[in-house]
Amino acid sequence: MLANYNTITNRKVYEVCSQLSDVERKQIRQAFFKSIHGTLNHIMVGDRIWMGRFEGKQMPSTNLDAILYEDFDELRSVRVLEDERIEAFMSKLNEDFLTKTISYVNNQGKLHTDPPNLLLAHFFNHQTHHRGQIHDMLSQTEIAPPVLDMHRVIRP
Repeated sequence: MLANYNTITNRKVYEVCSQLSDVERKQIRQAFFKSIHGTLNHIMVGDRIWMGRFEGKQMPSTNLDAILYEDFDELRSVRVLEDERIEAFMSKLNEDFLTKTISYVNNQGKLHTDPPNLLLAHFFNHQTHHRGQIHDMLSQTEIAPPVLDMHRVIRP
Protein backbone atom coordinates (compact mmCIF):
# COMPACT_ATOMS: atom_id res chain seq x y z
CA MET A 1 0.00 0.00 0.00
CA LEU A 2 2.78 2.43 0.90
CA ALA A 3 4.69 1.66 -2.29
CA ASN A 4 1.54 2.33 -4.32
CA TYR A 5 0.90 5.55 -2.39
CA ASN A 6 4.50 6.58 -3.04
CA THR A 7 4.13 6.03 -6.79
CA ILE A 8 0.84 7.91 -7.06
CA THR A 9 1.96 10.88 -4.96
CA ASN A 10 5.26 11.15 -6.83
CA ARG A 11 3.32 11.32 -10.09
CA LYS A 12 1.08 14.04 -8.64
CA VAL A 13 4.03 16.06 -7.33
CA TYR A 14 5.98 15.77 -10.57
CA GLU A 15 2.92 16.72 -12.62
CA VAL A 16 2.48 19.91 -10.61
CA CYS A 17 6.22 20.64 -10.63
CA SER A 18 6.24 20.28 -14.43
CA GLN A 19 4.02 23.38 -14.56
CA LEU A 20 6.82 25.47 -13.02
CA SER A 21 9.69 26.93 -14.98
CA ASP A 22 13.11 25.45 -14.43
CA VAL A 23 14.09 28.71 -12.71
CA GLU A 24 11.17 28.40 -10.26
CA ARG A 25 11.95 24.72 -9.52
CA LYS A 26 15.59 25.61 -8.80
CA GLN A 27 14.88 28.84 -6.90
CA ILE A 28 16.63 28.88 -3.52
CA ARG A 29 14.03 28.63 -0.74
CA GLN A 30 13.92 27.94 2.99
CA ALA A 31 14.27 24.16 2.82
CA PHE A 32 16.80 21.49 3.79
CA PHE A 33 17.79 20.89 0.19
CA LYS A 34 17.45 24.51 -0.96
CA SER A 35 14.90 24.15 -3.76
CA ILE A 36 12.11 22.05 -5.16
CA HIS A 37 14.57 20.54 -7.64
CA GLY A 38 17.13 19.87 -4.91
CA THR A 39 14.52 18.17 -2.75
CA LEU A 40 13.27 16.00 -5.62
CA ASN A 41 16.87 14.90 -6.16
CA HIS A 42 17.35 14.24 -2.43
CA ILE A 43 14.33 11.93 -2.36
CA MET A 44 15.91 10.01 -5.25
CA VAL A 45 19.26 9.83 -3.43
CA GLY A 46 17.55 8.50 -0.29
CA ASP A 47 15.45 5.99 -2.21
CA ARG A 48 18.50 4.61 -3.99
CA ILE A 49 20.49 4.32 -0.76
CA TRP A 50 17.71 2.48 1.07
CA MET A 51 16.73 0.27 -1.85
CA GLY A 52 20.36 -0.75 -2.23
CA ARG A 53 20.49 -1.63 1.46
CA PHE A 54 17.24 -3.57 1.22
CA GLU A 55 18.78 -5.48 -1.71
CA GLY A 56 21.82 -6.38 0.43
CA LYS A 57 24.31 -3.86 -0.92
CA GLN A 58 26.59 -1.68 1.22
CA MET A 59 25.29 1.82 0.58
CA PRO A 60 26.89 4.70 2.50
CA SER A 61 24.80 7.76 3.37
CA THR A 62 26.97 10.23 1.50
CA ASN A 63 26.20 13.18 -0.73
CA LEU A 64 22.63 13.49 0.53
CA ASP A 65 22.38 16.87 -1.23
CA ALA A 66 23.69 15.57 -4.57
CA ILE A 67 21.97 16.78 -7.70
CA LEU A 68 21.81 13.52 -9.62
CA TYR A 69 19.86 15.06 -12.50
CA GLU A 70 20.01 18.72 -13.49
CA ASP A 71 17.39 18.16 -16.17
CA PHE A 72 13.86 17.93 -14.72
CA ASP A 73 12.50 15.72 -17.51
CA GLU A 74 15.33 13.23 -16.99
CA LEU A 75 14.74 13.28 -13.22
CA ARG A 76 11.04 12.68 -13.81
CA SER A 77 11.78 9.72 -16.11
CA VAL A 78 14.11 8.05 -13.64
CA ARG A 79 11.61 8.71 -10.84
CA VAL A 80 9.07 6.58 -12.72
CA LEU A 81 11.64 3.78 -13.05
CA GLU A 82 12.63 4.01 -9.38
CA ASP A 83 8.99 3.85 -8.31
CA GLU A 84 8.54 0.74 -10.45
CA ARG A 85 11.62 -0.76 -8.77
CA ILE A 86 10.22 0.06 -5.32
CA GLU A 87 6.80 -1.42 -6.09
CA ALA A 88 8.33 -4.60 -7.56
CA PHE A 89 10.60 -5.08 -4.54
CA MET A 90 7.85 -4.41 -1.98
CA SER A 91 5.44 -6.78 -3.73
CA LYS A 92 7.92 -9.63 -3.17
CA LEU A 93 8.65 -9.02 0.52
CA ASN A 94 8.57 -12.23 2.49
CA GLU A 95 8.93 -13.41 6.07
CA ASP A 96 12.62 -14.21 5.54
CA PHE A 97 13.39 -10.57 4.67
CA LEU A 98 11.33 -9.27 7.59
CA THR A 99 12.96 -11.53 10.22
CA LYS A 100 16.60 -10.66 9.52
CA THR A 101 18.39 -7.38 10.29
CA ILE A 102 20.06 -4.83 8.04
CA SER A 103 23.42 -3.32 8.92
CA TYR A 104 24.48 -0.01 7.41
CA VAL A 105 26.72 2.98 8.01
CA ASN A 106 24.87 6.28 8.42
CA ASN A 107 26.09 9.69 7.26
CA GLN A 108 27.95 10.25 10.56
CA GLY A 109 29.94 7.08 9.86
CA LYS A 110 28.21 5.04 12.58
CA LEU A 111 27.33 1.40 12.03
CA HIS A 112 23.71 0.52 12.78
CA THR A 113 21.82 -2.76 12.69
CA ASP A 114 18.05 -2.45 12.55
CA PRO A 115 15.02 -4.60 11.81
CA PRO A 116 13.58 -4.23 8.30
CA ASN A 117 10.11 -3.23 9.55
CA LEU A 118 11.60 -0.12 11.18
CA LEU A 119 13.68 0.70 8.11
CA LEU A 120 10.75 0.20 5.74
CA ALA A 121 8.66 2.59 7.86
CA HIS A 122 11.54 5.08 7.79
CA PHE A 123 11.93 4.67 4.02
CA PHE A 124 8.32 5.63 3.31
CA ASN A 125 8.22 8.28 6.04
CA HIS A 126 11.35 9.91 4.58
CA GLN A 127 9.65 10.28 1.20
CA THR A 128 6.50 11.69 2.78
CA HIS A 129 8.52 14.13 4.92
CA HIS A 130 10.34 15.60 1.94
CA ARG A 131 7.26 15.63 -0.32
CA GLY A 132 5.70 17.72 2.45
CA GLN A 133 8.55 20.19 2.08
CA ILE A 134 7.97 20.29 -1.67
CA HIS A 135 4.26 20.82 -0.99
CA ASP A 136 5.16 23.83 1.17
CA MET A 137 7.52 25.23 -1.48
CA LEU A 138 4.83 24.79 -4.13
CA SER A 139 2.45 26.80 -1.96
CA GLN A 140 4.93 29.67 -2.34
CA THR A 141 4.43 29.66 -6.13
CA GLU A 142 1.49 30.43 -8.38
CA ILE A 143 0.85 26.68 -8.83
CA ALA A 144 -1.42 25.00 -6.29
CA PRO A 145 0.15 21.99 -4.56
CA PRO A 146 -1.59 18.64 -5.09
CA VAL A 147 -3.70 16.83 -2.51
CA LEU A 148 -1.46 14.18 -0.95
CA ASP A 149 -3.66 12.87 1.87
CA MET A 150 -3.17 9.10 1.87
CA HIS A 151 -6.83 8.19 2.22
CA ARG A 152 -7.73 10.47 -0.71
CA VAL A 153 -4.86 9.22 -2.87
CA ILE A 154 -5.45 5.51 -2.22
CA ARG A 155 -9.24 5.81 -2.35
CA PRO A 156 -10.09 8.92 -4.38
